[in-house]
Amino acid sequence: MDLFDFLIPISLAAVLLALLAGLYALFRGGDFGRSYSNKFMRLRVLMQFIAILVLVSAAWWRFHHHA
Repeated sequence: MDLFDFLIPISLAAVLLALLAGLYALFRGGDFGRSYSNKFMRLRVLMQFIAILVLVSAAWWRFHHHA
């Protein structure tokens, strides 16, 4: 077990939570939707970027240290 065994599920869960929060804000509408739906979707994009970095780092680490 290494650090990536924890980072990968955490980063994927963060993407899912940001997506669900953005969808909730989008469909709730009103002032809350206008204020937060775009912010949550931007957060989702950031979380996806971080998740991709974690996945690529894990693949690189495992290729170079387990070969």
